[in-house]
Amino acid sequence: MNSSTNSLDDVSADSSAEFPDRTSMMEVRLQAQEDEITLLKSSLADALRRIRLHDQLLPLLKQQLIAVNPGAARVLNQVCCSDGCTSSRRLSSSSAFDGIRQTTTSQLLDSTVTSANGHIGIPVSMESRPSAVDRSTQTEPTLPGQDAGQDRVLPPRRAQSLNLEDALPPEPIEETRAKLHRVPGMEEEDEEDKEAGGEQEKELSWTSSVEEPIQPTMIRGLLKEEFQHRSCSPDEPGSALTSVKTSDQNISSRNGPLSPIQEGEKTALVRRNSEKLGNTERQRKRLDKKAASSTNLLTRSPSLENRAKELIASAGSPGSRRGTYSQGQSIKMFIRGRPITMYIPSNIQNYEDLKMEPPSEKLELDWVYGYRGRDCRANLYFLPTGEAVYFIACVIVLYHINNRTQRHYRKHTDCVRCLTVHPDRVRVASGQTAGVDKDGKPLQPCVHIWDSTTLVTLQQIGLGTFQRGVGSVAFSFADSGAFLCVIDDSNEHMLSVWDCNKGTKHAEVKSTNEAVFAVEFNPSDSTNIITCGKSHVYFWTLSAGQFTKKQGIFGKYKKPKFIQCFVFSLTGDVLTGDSEGNILTWGKSAADIKTLGKGAKETFQIMRQTRAHEGSVFTLCTLQGGALLSGGGKDRKIIRWSADLAPEREREIPEKFGAVRTIADVDGEEILVGTTRNAILRGTFSDGFVAIVQGHVDEMWGLATHPSQNIFITCGHDKQVCLWNTEEHKLEWCINLEYGLCAGFCPNGSVVSVGLSTGRWLVVDLQTREVVSESTDGNEQLSVMRYSPDGSFLAVGSHDNFIYIYSVTENGRRYNRFGKCNGHSSFITHLDWSKDGKYIMSNSGDYEILYWDIAAGCKLLRNRFESKDREWASYTCVLGFHVMGVWLEGSDGTDINALCRSHSERMVAVADDFCKVHLFQYPCPKPKAPSHKYDGHGSHVTNVCFTHSDSHLLSMGGKDTCILQWKVVGGSAGDSRDRLASVSSSSTSSPEPCIVFQVSLVGSAALGTVLCCAACGGNACVQCPRPGNLRLNFVSTVGTCSSSPVYESYKLIYI
Repeated sequence: MNSSTNSLDDVSADSSAEFPDRTSMMEVRLQAQEDEITLLKSSLADALRRIRLHDQLLPLLKQQLIAVNPGAARVLNQVCCSDGCTSSRRLSSSSAFDGIRQTTTSQLLDSTVTSANGHIGIPVSMESRPSAVDRSTQTEPTLPGQDAGQDRVLPPRRAQSLNLEDALPPEPIEETRAKLHRVPGMEEEDEEDKEAGGEQEKELSWTSSVEEPIQPTMIRGLLKEEFQHRSCSPDEPGSALTSVKTSDQNISSRNGPLSPIQEGEKTALVRRNSEKLGNTERQRKRLDKKAASSTNLLTRSPSLENRAKELIASAGSPGSRRGTYSQGQSIKMFIRGRPITMYIPSNIQNYEDLKMEPPSEKLELDWVYGYRGRDCRANLYFLPTGEAVYFIACVIVLYHINNRTQRHYRKHTDCVRCLTVHPDRVRVASGQTAGVDKDGKPLQPCVHIWDSTTLVTLQQIGLGTFQRGVGSVAFSFADSGAFLCVIDDSNEHMLSVWDCNKGTKHAEVKSTNEAVFAVEFNPSDSTNIITCGKSHVYFWTLSAGQFTKKQGIFGKYKKPKFIQCFVFSLTGDVLTGDSEGNILTWGKSAADIKTLGKGAKETFQIMRQTRAHEGSVFTLCTLQGGALLSGGGKDRKIIRWSADLAPEREREIPEKFGAVRTIADVDGEEILVGTTRNAILRGTFSDGFVAIVQGHVDEMWGLATHPSQNIFITCGHDKQVCLWNTEEHKLEWCINLEYGLCAGFCPNGSVVSVGLSTGRWLVVDLQTREVVSESTDGNEQLSVMRYSPDGSFLAVGSHDNFIYIYSVTENGRRYNRFGKCNGHSSFITHLDWSKDGKYIMSNSGDYEILYWDIAAGCKLLRNRFESKDREWASYTCVLGFHVMGVWLEGSDGTDINALCRSHSERMVAVADDFCKVHLFQYPCPKPKAPSHKYDGHGSHVTNVCFTHSDSHLLSMGGKDTCILQWKVVGGSAGDSRDRLASVSSSSTSSPEPCIVFQVSLVGSAALGTVLCCAACGGNACVQCPRPGNLRLNFVSTVGTCSSSPVYESYKLIYI
């Protein structure tokens, strides 16, 4: 494919991209119809204008023709009558042309010729000389054996292109000239003209605007097609046009009205819009070339209405993602009706034959970082197995506090909201919220009863019964957990009791329109249930499937705004903690007959008030022996109380962990504490508390993995920047900055850059945790920080539509502005560097794919076709040929938040808006590609990233504040070899690799994958990630190739 074709393809793609983003098919159709109407109006106006000119010219031309040859009058009258030239104004411009063409006789041909513009040339001189055929004017010299006096054979109708406009005086002609504008991609002709002409003024290629859409070169191209269709060429001597006599002389512009034509005189053609011609031969060549270019443009570029029709036919339903294959060169993908052109790499010979399969690798959930304590209560328990059970997102975690291992219950389809443990200390009940699926349809909430030993679901309760979600659950104790009480999140907060063994509903009642925080069975009587919440405590009695309710009486005590929690004492009293910091003791009092009269019933009243904390009392926990633990909000204290509510000991937890949310007893002395800043602490009153689980407390977006170590960094809206260890599964350190939205490690691994929401970005030293450099680019949030492979540049993508490039020195501690990439029309979403560190590929919020030449000064590469074979050091752009198949049918352009290609280039992980993590094979260039899909997140997945060795994948949720660490399992070298062989072509530029080797580098260099074979000596195929001498240490033999051993892996040692 030559460069001109590529340029035309780009022009066509850019023109198609001019259609605005539409949300429905009707908008696309309406726009196309408006374009067609505009073109029809233009054509109609042009036709009417030409008809008007012809009507004005007919009398004048008739007089002139009669003056030259009186015999022509009879022919003119006959033709005009037959064609209707004078009978009606409804004639089209083409029919008017035809009527005039038939007036041509042998005497007329002696004195008139046809120009390239379709105008009548008037002879004004008797000079005559032979000349070659001038293709630009569609005229030919006199044939041998013919002279001026001989009769010519009349050309067939439509053979000549005659236009009576040239008979007008100069004033009207100037007023009706069309406006011209430059045609993109045609500047090459000017450069060649300049080389050939020297002194000649540069000639530009033009095309008329809507007012006059047909130009001379275009007319010639159309006439040529007509002659070819009639098996007659206008350039051949034997064609019908050979009967036209021409004279190639100097051309002069028309300076006044037409003068009478002298019989027998011959002159040069008078041409409208003519220019100075210093060299006739050079002018002829230039016009030939311009005619060919215009004809090529007509055939290559579809008209506006055709493009609109193509878009309507291809776009499909609103928000659809469809691919349109185009002649093995490019493929179009439609997102929300907008076409995105992607060019097929050269090594793919047959795109249609590519087979898309799920990757041989799979993911297993290895670790869950975080805990949901910010907005949930009573969600931390300790099991006899030594495990703490808690939840975050859609996962319930069983964390062994001594062995530091995790197990996970993952049967919930949306965020878990509540948790309780059965009296047998084995079974667990957990409730989830409703949520919605990818189509916006609500999912039905339910309660799962499952075995904590085997993680097997024993019962699913209430599917289709609860509304919005499940807020609280509790097992009965008096009957060994035969019943389960559930309160949903509907407006009435329905209270229901279920048979745990049968899964059937026993009773149901509306509780209150106010928020309900907790529910519990009375330990000694399963017919008594207590609920508490906003400004209330209700005592329920269940009898014969019916509920009766009694409200707690505050009496002389101040009624608190919230009753946060409650427990049962050993004496049967109810102890509640409220938002005023008090512990209230409730008891049953006899009926006050004197005050309430006969028939009064017993009531529940406050027997005692104990001042406990400053601020709210968030949790109460009873210990063996009757002791009580309380956790405060504002004062962050944990207080141990005796059975008669006398304070014994207290401990304040560190401020960075927040307030106490819940408490779980371990052995009477050691306790677990869940906090409002999503941490779980372990400790005693004597030794204090340390964090065993930590996490973010607000939405997260920034994620980056270290280039050579098993660590990664995260940042989010909670203003925390956290460094995590994937091997030890712990938080290494955490610092407070601003809203962090993106991060990136320097290739040397010593510093990390963090982009903030204010346009400011910082560089942090991993060892000292100090900020070693900072800068500000614009005043909008930053979306991506990406170092070049060699670490010499840093690219900063911003929401102000710019990409800022910095040169990096002093091992990532010094930064200088190098340039700025300006060309996107929306905010930057993703970008990647090429392997040579010279180019950048970027995506934006309006689904653009742009390429930049950084080495050339941050220049935008307008011909995207040239970048189709470029290799990229990373692949995080969500739009591109190699990842086109990750988009699901019906995607609207925002459904995929992030993706990441593995370092081995075998698979790509995708984070979507529907709480899912997908694993595709790489490359993945065909629509509807299969994948492995994984649940776990309870909110949109904001980012994914592979570790340096591809052993693990990290995914990060948004609002669920959860980080999931997935272990990559399965896969083999043979699978990768087959995939590469199927995707790559039979190109002779590089030999087909024999096997994939995993490389382990010494030092801080990143692990990678190269292609090599022992048959080539181990050095020929090595793609070294950094320059330098190396020595190969082969590890193990896994096969043979050409009778030589093939090694599974080897180590690169720099010497």
